[in-house]
Amino acid sequence: MTVAKGVAPAATGSGNRVETSGADDWVMGTRRIRVGCEFAYRAEVDTPVVFHVQPVKSRCAEVKLEWWRSEPSFAVRGFVDVYGNPGFRAVLPAGRSSFRYSAVTWVPDAAEDVDKDAPECPPDALPDDTLIYTLPSRYCLPDVLGDEAWSRFGGLQPGYGRVQAICDHVHNHLTFQYGSSTPLTTAADVNEAGRGVCRDFTHLAISFCRALNIPARYVFGYLPDLDVPPDPAPMDFAAWMEVWLGDRWWTFDPRNNTRRKGRILIGRGRDASDVAMATTFGGPVLESMTVQAEEAAA
Repeated sequence: MTVAKGVAPAATGSGNRVETSGADDWVMGTRRIRVGCEFAYRAEVDTPVVFHVQPVKSRCAEVKLEWWRSEPSFAVRGFVDVYGNPGFRAVLPAGRSSFRYSAVTWVPDAAEDVDKDAPECPPDALPDDTLIYTLPSRYCLPDVLGDEAWSRFGGLQPGYGRVQAICDHVHNHLTFQYGSSTPLTTAADVNEAGRGVCRDFTHLAISFCRALNIPARYVFGYLPDLDVPPDPAPMDFAAWMEVWLGDRWWTFDPRNNTRRKGRILIGRGRDASDVAMATTFGGPVLESMTVQAEEAAA
C-alpha cells in the first residue's frame, strides 16, 4: 500500500526557532531534508506492530510530502499515542514482510536555542504536566543514581549550566559503542559499564536530571549531518532529551554534546520504552532496518 500527500513549500518561512519553542517568533531560511526508514521482518504468525517513524508535525519540521509502502500489501492505520506522538498500527503477515516510510521535511537553518540564564524551577512551582518527568521509569532510574547525582552535581549553581554539566559528564564518561547494550539495559547498567549508544547516553543524563528534581524527557528522531563532518557509520535514529527550565523545554544532546541543525522529532516520552521505533506484539525476526536522514536538493 502506498500513500502520498502534500506539496513542497517556499524556500523561506516563519516558524519557531526550535521544536520546543512556543511562539512563531522569527523568519529564517529553511532546508529540505529527506527522511525515512525501512523494516524487514519474518514472522511465524500474523503479528500486530506499532511503528513510531513519522515526524511530529510542527512549524520547525514541516512535513510536506510523505508516503509509506508495505510488501506484501497490508493495512496500515495512523494513531496518536498518550504523549501526542503520531504512529502507525498494522499487522505483519506470516512470512517475510517489509514496511517503508519516507517523507520530505523542511527545517529551519538554525541550531536549537541556548539560554545560559534559564533557571531551574522548585518542585512546587513546576507545571503539573512536567511532574511525571521527575519520576523513575523503565530505563531512567533517578532513585538508584540519586546519591551520585547529588554528589557530582548538587553543589553546582542550579539552572541551564548544571544541566550542561550533566551532559558534559555523561558525554565524557560513556564511550559510544554499537551493540554494547540490550533492550534490558538501564541507565544504572550503562553508568557502570561506561559505554552505550545514543539512547543510553540520554537515559543516563535524564536520570541525573530527575534525581535533582529537574524534569527531563526522552526524545528521538532523525538527525541529519547538517554542517558537521559526516559520520561514516550507517545512518540510524538519534536520541536526545528535553529539560524543563524557566517556562519551557530546552534541547540537550549528551551523545553529541553540541548544538545541531535539522533535528526532526518523532516522539517524546519518559524513556525509550514509550516511543520505540517499532513495538511488536509477538516474536517476529527483524531481518534488517535502514534509516535515511539527509539534505535533499530544493
